[in-house]
Amino acid sequence: MKKVICCVIMAVSMFFCACGNCSSGGNGEISKEKIDSDKQVKYGYALGSDVGRNLKRQNFEFDLNAFLAGFKAAFTGAESKMTEEEIGTALQEFQTEMITKMMEERTKKAAENKEAGDKFLAENKTKEGVKTTESGLQYIVETEGEGESPAAEDIVEVHYRGTLLDGTEFDSSYKRNEPAKFPLNRVIKGWTEGVQLMKKGAKYKFFIPSELAYGEGGAGDKIGPNAALIFEIELLSFEKAPKQEESK
Repeated sequence: MKKVICCVIMAVSMFFCACGNCSSGGNGEISKEKIDSDKQVKYGYALGSDVGRNLKRQNFEFDLNAFLAGFKAAFTGAESKMTEEEIGTALQEFQTEMITKMMEERTKKAAENKEAGDKFLAENKTKEGVKTTESGLQYIVETEGEGESPAAEDIVEVHYRGTLLDGTEFDSSYKRNEPAKFPLNRVIKGWTEGVQLMKKGAKYKFFIPSELAYGEGGAGDKIGPNAALIFEIELLSFEKAPKQEESK
């Protein structure tokens, strides 16, 4: 929360500096020509836009005009409409209110994702070609592959594409045109279990329950709490992990 507030202050500071060399003049209007010709204006506008998007996405609610007025009074040394004690109390209330709201929204989203995932997987497991393991992991064999399968400790090289249930892509080694290489026991449980079913050259499509993915924590901006995931994985190769030298 403090980081967000600091970002807002920095953005507005740059905005005022760009508009009028940090003076109290100017009407706040920024032309495209000014943005293109003055890098300080460009930086200020870009930063302000970025902070504004973040605040909107997180549903922060406050009076923007009042915010600008309070910032301008503090920055120019004008008389404040609030005492330091009132400001501190208001910021604590704001922080508490926003944290509570975000927790409530996250709890609601987690319940919605869990329900959607359970419904999808229940329907999906009845489809032709879909296999389900004891853990609840579901998969379709698209290409069989040949040879042995990797162990959990092995280092695998794969191409993959990950999507949410609605088809939103959140990661793809194909788009980067660079396969991923990592120890198989260092990823989500659904990957560790699933890739061990594959052979070199195989391509599977996995439907991973949230408890075998990122669970209640989610991951990044796109993978929400309790989200079930879909991965297309192609096992290019694998090698045994280097043996640990025994301590003398």
